[in-house]
Amino acid sequence: MIRKALVQDIPHIKKITEACAQHMIDQGIYQWNKNYPSLEVLTKDVKANNVYVYLLEEEIVGTVMFSMEMDDFYREIDWLTLDAKQLYVHRLAVHPTYQGHGIARGLMDFGEALAKEKKCLSIRLDTFSQNPRNNRFYQARQYQQVGQVFFAQKSEHPFYCYEKLLN
Repeated sequence: MIRKALVQDIPHIKKITEACAQHMIDQGIYQWNKNYPSLEVLTKDVKANNVYVYLLEEEIVGTVMFSMEMDDFYREIDWLTLDAKQLYVHRLAVHPTYQGHGIARGLMDFGEALAKEKKCLSIRLDTFSQNPRNNRFYQARQYQQVGQVFFAQKSEHPFYCYEKLLN
């Protein structure tokens, strides 16, 4: 089941993102760390009603943030669609214990349906260039790589920007 995150879910969401960060670090992927995503960022997102959680038998095992607002660092990207009405995906995380069971796919299916419901032209996101699993995941879902952004505080490697057109 997928539902909007509640304020009381924030500690669970933070534990999931920390477990994902450590799981990636263990694989030599330095996309997230103990400071990102921060508790402040997660709290702000939840309070803005932009976070959803995936539950299995009442346990939160995945989370994602969907927003209609474009972050400034995306302004230089040559997107497939004109900036108008897009859904942006941030901080998709599935606890490592539950990865490989279709939870990320379910969260993205939900997001794509939400975007269509909101009559968005497309869905946009970024993912770390050094995370081959994430890149394969979005490419398999028909997301097209359209550019890259750099976050100097995170990595010397780029984050690839993807966009999927909605019909």
